[in-house]
Amino acid sequence: MPAVLIPNELRSPMMDSTIKFLPNEKPRSPSPSWLSTPPPPAALMVARRRRSSPRRRRRAGTDLTLMSGAQLFMREDVGLTDAQIEVLAGSMNVFMLASILAGGWFADRLGRRSTLVLANAFLMAGALAMSLGGSFAALMAARFVTSVGAGFARVVAPVYNAEISPPSTRGVLSSLLDIFINLGILLSYVSNYAFAGLPVNLGWRVMYGVGVVPPVFIAAGVFFMPESPRWLAMRGRHADARAVLVRVSDTPAEADLRLSEIKQAVARHQHPELAAGSHGGGGAVWKELVFRPPASVRRILTCVVGLQFFVQASGIDAILLYSPLVFKSAGMSSTAAALGASVGIGAVKTGFILVGMLLTDRLGRRPLLLASTAGVALTTAALAATLLGSSAPSACVAAVLAVVAAYSVGYGSVVNAYSAEILPLRLRAQGASVGVAVNRLTCGLVGMTFISLADGIGMPGCFFLYAGVTAAAFVFVYARLPETKGRSLENMEVLFDK
Repeated sequence: MPAVLIPNELRSPMMDSTIKFLPNEKPRSPSPSWLSTPPPPAALMVARRRRSSPRRRRRAGTDLTLMSGAQLFMREDVGLTDAQIEVLAGSMNVFMLASILAGGWFADRLGRRSTLVLANAFLMAGALAMSLGGSFAALMAARFVTSVGAGFARVVAPVYNAEISPPSTRGVLSSLLDIFINLGILLSYVSNYAFAGLPVNLGWRVMYGVGVVPPVFIAAGVFFMPESPRWLAMRGRHADARAVLVRVSDTPAEADLRLSEIKQAVARHQHPELAAGSHGGGGAVWKELVFRPPASVRRILTCVVGLQFFVQASGIDAILLYSPLVFKSAGMSSTAAALGASVGIGAVKTGFILVGMLLTDRLGRRPLLLASTAGVALTTAALAATLLGSSAPSACVAAVLAVVAAYSVGYGSVVNAYSAEILPLRLRAQGASVGVAVNRLTCGLVGMTFISLADGIGMPGCFFLYAGVTAAAFVFVYARLPETKGRSLENMEVLFDK
């Protein structure tokens, strides 16, 4: 298999790439940092009835698509070396991993809402520090601050969404998170063109500076949102929990029924450290998660960790990050055309996540995940076949779009919601942090190894490998994951007692 030809240089430390363009190709100015750095979560409470929809964070994971451009201009403006660029790029996932693992503890101790405010504060400070950074040390410090906010947001927002939503619409409301993530990715692709005319020594600073604005408004909105009723019940604040449930339920009777179920769940499994007025809880939760989990919790963790691993091991981030390279490998000679096709990826991904979001409470989580894993396995194998043969570039583009569509309708719209809702209340925040940590580690591994793997076994071989992994994911979903549609969060654990 021939080695993959890469325009001059394309490195990928921990998902962030450093791209040097072909001769006669002009690098584009980076997009705003609120697109290239995961913004924070926000959920907006809307009156009673089914309008009680938490608005999600626009936390687009768009370091995959745009951080590389920013690094080019930062290199020239600040005078960074190649090694410093690689450390700056790769540090995001290292820093995020630490904050992800800590995010669950903060959510249990401070509350879901307060942790969301804290995440926004870190993101705002990080964006400002990045825009003002004049040295490698300053940029690394700013990167750390931004990563802490992004890690907190990634853990807490799905948990908050699951805990505030009624069972009948929990799938739709939880999937709004993924819609906002992918809207950010789509806007990031488009903005590569929109900001091409800015001076390189000013552009990246202006873009990061713009990133200060959204967290300010989102943090302000968080103050008008209610706290999670389940967290309030864990702290013994039952009257406050009922007040929130009345706001998000159709009737007071429904709110009372939900509160009764929550109180029973808390009474069955309350850790002393999480009792009202306590400030601990982290140690007992981690002991139960890691050292002595009951059989049902062990099965739940297997599902959460397995899902979060397989969703990234499908190779979707290799497509998002390296799609121009994939298209060129298929014979697309124009870099502009390859980048333009990448915009189509963002549009298809967002559109099919919307389709999955609308179906998740109608068809259920399990059918969508089965359809998605089967579809991704087949379409990824088809993509590998187009690269292996002498297919036209249009066939490669069609195969990539098919992979993205199959991924988005199930994987992209269900995994975060499913992972958050099946975890028991006492373990939800810190259990979610374990799943997200696995997600980020797998994502980083895929990003770091794709180019080397393609050089070793060829790009078709890479995608045949990803297809095989996703076929294993289909078996995993079929054998291990029960349906959760319409169930209250307090009744989830019984599904895993068998």
